[in-house]
Amino acid sequence: MFEQLKALPSDPILGLLTQYRNDPQANKVDLGVGVYKDPQGHTPILDCVKIAEQQRTATEDTKVYIGPTGSAQFNQLITELAFGTQHSALLANRIRTISTPGGTGALRVAADFIKRCKPNAVIWVSDPTWANHTGLFEAAGITVKTYPYYDYDTKSLKFEQMLQALSQVSKDDVVLLHACCHNPSGMDLTTEQWDQVIAITTKQGFTPLIDMAYQGFGQGIDEDAYGVRKMAEAVENMILCSSCSKNFGLYRERIGACSILGLNAAQADIAFSVLLYVVRCIYSMPPAHGAAIVETILSDQKLKQQWLDELAIMRNRINGNRQMLVNKLIENGVEQDFSFIANQKGMFSFLGISPEQVAALKQQHSIYMVDSSRISIAGISETNVDYLAKSIATIL
Repeated sequence: MFEQLKALPSDPILGLLTQYRNDPQANKVDLGVGVYKDPQGHTPILDCVKIAEQQRTATEDTKVYIGPTGSAQFNQLITELAFGTQHSALLANRIRTISTPGGTGALRVAADFIKRCKPNAVIWVSDPTWANHTGLFEAAGITVKTYPYYDYDTKSLKFEQMLQALSQVSKDDVVLLHACCHNPSGMDLTTEQWDQVIAITTKQGFTPLIDMAYQGFGQGIDEDAYGVRKMAEAVENMILCSSCSKNFGLYRERIGACSILGLNAAQADIAFSVLLYVVRCIYSMPPAHGAAIVETILSDQKLKQQWLDELAIMRNRINGNRQMLVNKLIENGVEQDFSFIANQKGMFSFLGISPEQVAALKQQHSIYMVDSSRISIAGISETNVDYLAKSIATIL
């Protein structure tokens, strides 16, 4: 059986990580992997998470399965975090949520769910989008197409082209939108642009699938959920995939959620039964530990405020890194305009340099990023930004 297999290409980001680790240079800089790092280059455990884990250890008395839906309390709290406690769809009992193995697990559940709803549906993703989006949906047997989004030349959105493309999407199709902190471009829709996208969504009748992997990393918990909440007020059906990896720092715990919005409670119940069947066929039961940590934090007002404070520190650090890099490039005499970096949100941005220049940064200066020049903003620090800016100036 195995002799017919051909090796598939490895993930370029994971390959970069290996190269970085094997590089003996003292000044090496890792801008590839998309995880939050503190000024020392470490990905810490949040203090509120440590407290919640201690409580969990002290009170947990069984390791029995928690069921395919996951923790009911986590599902409720993460739904309220995304939609708001007083959202009309929530009050009308139109939303159903399950726990999933991370945001990636939520997307794969959504993919299989879509396949059962509309076997011939096409899913439209932004150009560019997170590299794994295409693979996840194609693995579920769904055709993936793209709509215009980021303009590499002007470092801005191709918004009019995006609207034109969405106005041609069939009502039987699905459109994937990034809630905030667009991966990989860092270019988010403004509230006014969200309103226009929502208007086209209701006119065309397609189903929106919103991927919210970074709630709280852009402008704030409520601000980053603007598109999610406004869309849910306007449409009959919607899917939301969310993740606790970044905003709670629970990367290895693999906890996320998939929420579906039905026309009414009865339709939501039917869709929920299909969602549970999909879960049963993929992984059967979700992990419990990460969900327990999140629900402990969100159900305790003091811990929740501590989390919001720690989240603000991470968000402000990332936004500060953006402006710091722009300032340092100017200090090093770079005439090319990089001000767009400071105006973007979230973990990522495109530098806008050529693959040859990316290669030169790696080979000559031990600075690692993917060939598209997408960089992880969290990899920048006060200790490496001068070297980074000087190196960029050199290759330019």
